[in-house]
Amino acid sequence: MSKPKHAHIPENSSPVQEKFINCIMQAGKKSTARQIFNETLKIISKKTSGDPEKIFRTAIEKVKPQMEVKPKRVGGAVYQVPREVKPERQTALAFRWLIGAARNKKGSPMSQKLANEIIDAYNEQGAAMKKKEDTHRMAEANKAFAHLARF
Repeated sequence: MSKPKHAHIPENSSPVQEKFINCIMQAGKKSTARQIFNETLKIISKKTSGDPEKIFRTAIEKVKPQMEVKPKRVGGAVYQVPREVKPERQTALAFRWLIGAARNKKGSPMSQKLANEIIDAYNEQGAAMKKKEDTHRMAEANKAFAHLARF
């Protein structure tokens, strides 16, 4: 007996892509989110000579943070304690930063903005990449409080 097909997932789509589409989605409009994502991949393949799927995956890998800071209250003071980021959270943050960076740009359609942001991340530039670097810088700056990391 074959598995029931849910929500018409295209054959060539990967779980990572599906998750990303779910993150793009607003107000439960998945078909719109999927359209935006497909447009984005088309734009990426036009702008670069590479495989858009591969560029997308590499961009996500490059945006994933290794370290982040978490506030911890000790006495009356709140310390920013650096900690490693779990793999699922790394992916979630990468998605959030890429989509957020694209949404914050004004003007062009979402697919265009998202394509630009993914290409920027692939080239280690752009707002999402800056966010990762800032997060790492914060963790580095607060290394002195690493001994408080008991959570």
